Amino acid sequence: MVDEHKPVVSEKRRLAAVAFADVAGFSRLMAEDDIRTSNRWEILIKDLLVPLLKKNDGRLVGTAGDAILVEFQSVVAALKWAADVQKVLHAVENKSEEDDLQLRIAINVDDVLVHQGTILGDGVNIASRIHDAAAPGQIVATGLVRELAGNKANVRFRDMGTPRLKNIKRIVHLFQVVPIEGSAEEMTTLHQPFIEWTSRPTVAILPFRSSSGHEMEEYFGSGITEDIINGLSRSHAFHVIARASTLRFANSSMDVQEIASQLGVNYVMDGSVRRQGDRLRISAELVDVSLNRSIWSETFDGTAEDLFDFQDTIVASVVGSFEPRLKAHGIERVRNRSTDSLDAYDCVLKAASELYRFTDDGYRRSGMALRRAMDLDPTYAQAYAYSAWRLNFLVGEERSEDPDRDKKLALDHAQHSISLDPDDSFCQVVAGHLTSLIESDPHQAMSMFNLALSLDQNNALGWAFSAVTLSYLGRRDEAMPRFQNAFKLSPFDALNFTWWTGAGIAEFVAGNYADSISWLQKARHVNPRFIATTRILAASLALNGQEEKARAVGADLLALEKNFSVDHFVSWYPLVRSEDKLALKRGLFIAGLPR
Repeated sequence: MVDEHKPVVSEKRRLAAVAFADVAGFSRLMAEDDIRTSNRWEILIKDLLVPLLKKNDGRLVGTAGDAILVEFQSVVAALKWAADVQKVLHAVENKSEEDDLQLRIAINVDDVLVHQGTILGDGVNIASRIHDAAAPGQIVATGLVRELAGNKANVRFRDMGTPRLKNIKRIVHLFQVVPIEGSAEEMTTLHQPFIEWTSRPTVAILPFRSSSGHEMEEYFGSGITEDIINGLSRSHAFHVIARASTLRFANSSMDVQEIASQLGVNYVMDGSVRRQGDRLRISAELVDVSLNRSIWSETFDGTAEDLFDFQDTIVASVVGSFEPRLKAHGIERVRNRSTDSLDAYDCVLKAASELYRFTDDGYRRSGMALRRAMDLDPTYAQAYAYSAWRLNFLVGEERSEDPDRDKKLALDHAQHSISLDPDDSFCQVVAGHLTSLIESDPHQAMSMFNLALSLDQNNALGWAFSAVTLSYLGRRDEAMPRFQNAFKLSPFDALNFTWWTGAGIAEFVAGNYADSISWLQKARHVNPRFIATTRILAASLALNGQEEKARAVGADLLALEKNFSVDHFVSWYPLVRSEDKLALKRGLFIAGLPR
């Protein structure tokens, strides 16, 4: 007879990598301050452990007290998750001891029993026991994890022997897992917006609308928006959506709630600019999306010559509404005026609007505007940085009449912009990218990028192009989180196709050709004339066994770059590792491209 009171357990089984983590010294911390400790643990799960779990294709099985049980389909993913968690916590530990929670993480792989959404079995029990062998902040794994991971994970294994485990009868060989840092320590000193997004306020500044639709008012409004974003980005109290992603909502009929939903923000700032002769009226309003209520609004009147004062006042007021204590440190830290010449400022705004049209006429017009800006104010750092940025695209898009001359001029203008204003994040990013791409010195470039991001952690361009440089260095696992930061901070950026190309390069150097193709095809769909995409796509398709498609893309490349030579291209392309250069060359030859 069947016992009706006995639960029926499903016999479904699967092989799984299981990770178990708990808080070191949790009982002591609870005794000291139970409310604060439990709140910190809940925040850590929600804002770090679960987001990184999703990033590594893991599944949250359950939590209990101070412990969390998670499941992965591969040991490499489990090791990557554990290493990422400890890396971020180590950075937090170095910054603030009082907020520090240290985890012990254990990883095992075994056949598990699946029952009502949870997993059971000896493999789970072992994972929950071996974590006792880990010191606070450490990761331990079983010998089978080590064997299956091989050299596919960016970690080392240190033998810990076969310690006796409570309630586990069989012998289990343990290893301490040590992430390979190399020169990646610099990464831990930077914030990770895509991880921290839910734990800090987020704001989108919509393009300030023109009341008349007049062109002059339009780019005045654009400039005011950009300077407010730049100013707010100096604060570490919140994240700010990049201007390139809010431009799509200029003059949009969407309501604030819908815009906020698309951008994933808590606050939205909207405004308008009206100009009559030399008189200006600027209105701004800050809306708390969750309350659907304005929490701050102001109107500023003055003359065109007062524009910079308007911007400073608006930034100061918004920062004050978010973080009152910033006022004690002085509002000067969020001011971003880099020229006193309104005409030069006007020229740079025009140049920026023309540059991202990516047309011959747009490049010509932006060049004229930037030359005038530099003539009007020879000390205007961003005018030189934008000039270098424009020349970078001219050369990269094969539109330059004299590439050698324009490369030299781009480097000169980038370096000059830094000498004029070493604290301007945009200038540092431009110089870093040119140092990496044109001078083939990615190590020096990373120092520039990290300085830029320490100046402005909300600089999406800095996250994206530092990730491109890490890809040149063959450091895919460090590059991808930076790309994710960029995508989060500027989800609708006009330069997204260049970032997707960079992600394709990152996967290429890791040998993940299918993933590389996915990113590159996405980029090519947006801008089929971007040659950097086409080159890597041809090689990726070839190395992924899709020779016919590779040859078709190779033919497209020759139509865009008639004198393309594999040997010449690979000789200057800034991939650092010889194996990456060889793979690139082999793929391009398979794609039918000339030596």
